[in-house]
Parts: sequence; C-alpha cells; structure tokens
Amino acid sequence: MPTRPTWSGSIQISLVSISVNIFPATNPGRQVEFHQIDRKTHKRVHHQNVDESGEVEKADIVKGFEYAKDKYIEIDPDELKALRLPTATTMQIKQFVKADEISSALYDRPYFVAPKDEVQAKALSIMRKALDQTDTLGIGEIAFSGREHLVAIGAPLDPKQKGLMLYMLRYADELRDPKSSLSGVKEASVDSDELSLAKQLIAKSLSKFDLSAYQNDYEAAVKKLVEAKRKGRPLPEPEPTPAKNKVVNIMDALRNSLAESKPKTSVSKKTSRRKTVAV
Repeated sequence: MPTRPTWSGSIQISLVSISVNIFPATNPGRQVEFHQIDRKTHKRVHHQNVDESGEVEKADIVKGFEYAKDKYIEIDPDELKALRLPTATTMQIKQFVKADEISSALYDRPYFVAPKDEVQAKALSIMRKALDQTDTLGIGEIAFSGREHLVAIGAPLDPKQKGLMLYMLRYADELRDPKSSLSGVKEASVDSDELSLAKQLIAKSLSKFDLSAYQNDYEAAVKKLVEAKRKGRPLPEPEPTPAKNKVVNIMDALRNSLAESKPKTSVSKKTSRRKTVAV
C-alpha cells in the first residue's frame, strides 16, 4: 500500500517553485508497545475522560489553551484551520547554509521529498546535484500536524537515491542550555602522548558504517520473553554483564585497548561486544 504524503505543496527558491510530496522516512510502527491490563482478570484497562464533575462525553471535549493558571480559552478546530499559514502549502527557502554548520543536536526526523510529476523531477534533480556539490542545506519552514516546523532540505547521502531529503529541525527554544547538565564538568588537560594513543585506537578500529549490522536488541529480547511466557517455557537467561578491568592509568587503558583491537572492514553485531576497560 503506497505511503500517504505527510505534506504536499511547493518548495520556493527565489523565483523557482517545485511542487513536491513529502513522505516519512521512518517507520514508527517498529516499536515495542505495552498495554495496561488488570493483574487479576488480564483484561485491558481503559481510561475515561473525566473532569472534576465526573465523566465527560466525547462530543463535549474541545481544545482549550491555558492562558493563565487553570484558566482556558476554547479553540474550535475550524478556527485553527482558518489560520491558513502560508507554510501549510509553500516552503520558502530562506537561506542556504553549509551542512556542517547545523549541529547534530538540532536534527529530529527525516523525510523523503518526491516530485509531483516529471517536470518537477527535472527541477528537483538540478537542486539535488547543486546541494550535493556545494555541500549545503536549504533552510525553511512548513506547517503540518497542527504546528509549524523548522526544516532543512539536502541531497541524500546515497547518490543512487532519487529526490531530496528533508530533516525536521528543533527550534532554539526546544534545546536545553548545556550548562544545566554540564556546568560541573571541568576541562582536563591532555598531553600529546595520550592524544596520540587515542587517535591510534580510533584509526585502528575505523571501518565503513554498515547500518544493517545493528538491530533493536530490546525489541528482540521482549519478543523472546513474550514467546517463552506464552508457551510456558523457561524465561530467557539475562546476558552476563561485561567484566570491567580496574585500570588506574588512562595510558595503560589506551595501550591495552590498542593491543587487543584489530583492524576491521565491517562490524558484526554479535562479535562487536568487546570487553570494556574502566578508567
């Protein structure tokens, strides 16, 4: 079944307009989900809509914005639709930036950008090659799912992939100040020998990234647990915690790591769990 587009409209770059459809690039359905059940009856627990007076009928539930403590103004869905933000149908590219200027902390969710027809495909191909060869991203905003989103469009990393990639970005006020968590971290001095050993360790373990070598171990473990309980089998044994060697000197830890590490061209999920060294 074809995926329905998340957003349909046009990308506006100066006087150039490209009609596109934007599709989700992730599969949120691949997650372990649990329901709340009654321990005694094993029946699912359902939640009711209630206020201070009791149960509220679904037809009587409306959206409300809290403008002061416990004070709400009612908002009708038709009033929200009437806002008609330009970004609901047009993504105006406001600027181009070098890709390395966007902090990885700003990236949220990826989307595929596809042209609506062959004419648009030509324009999109031109933009894909231009963005790729200049290593740049186009920054703009689009509105869907009840809010406006800051986004970046760029060329796919895979040259065989058609279309463009769109990345939803976080606004500045969505990021916490690093000082709230890192204010107590002190910058430690690093000498040239320590840095050289660390670089050697990285170089010796450097390999091409293979996404297929990684999988959701938690999801697989939960499925094994469910299957064992369903069939009355013994529960899976927990994996042993990797042993940690007590090493006081960071130089010794780096040297030991270099001694046991081997050059690799690929990563195996099952064999990549090597013994860690506590420092």
